[in-house]
Amino acid sequence: MGTHRTFIATYIMASGRNRATYVGMTANLYARVWQHKTGAFDGHAKRKGCTRLVWFEPHQWVVEAIRREKRIKGWKRDWKLNLIEDANPQWLDLAADWYPINDPDWTPPPEPD
Repeated sequence: MGTHRTFIATYIMASGRNRATYVGMTANLYARVWQHKTGAFDGHAKRKGCTRLVWFEPHQWVVEAIRREKRIKGWKRDWKLNLIEDANPQWLDLAADWYPINDPDWTPPPEPD
């Protein structure tokens, strides 16, 4: 699945196993996941508590990520759940250890461009 370094990605956030999901794309996955975890923006993901990164796919080009995001958003719910289950059967938060929030010298990632 890749690492959490800054890169273009299509991703799925979830509130829990088989619960609410949010499909998105970003040019900075590290910063975008932090925004979801902290509720930086109002909307579906915040209302439903989608704070777990359960799936992501890196892309070389933004247009590829947008195309994939739109395709997945058009899928039936079962197809989205199967996509997550195939890559992450435990529905683990793939970003659980990305942010050292207990480190007093740590600062949040920069905003995406």
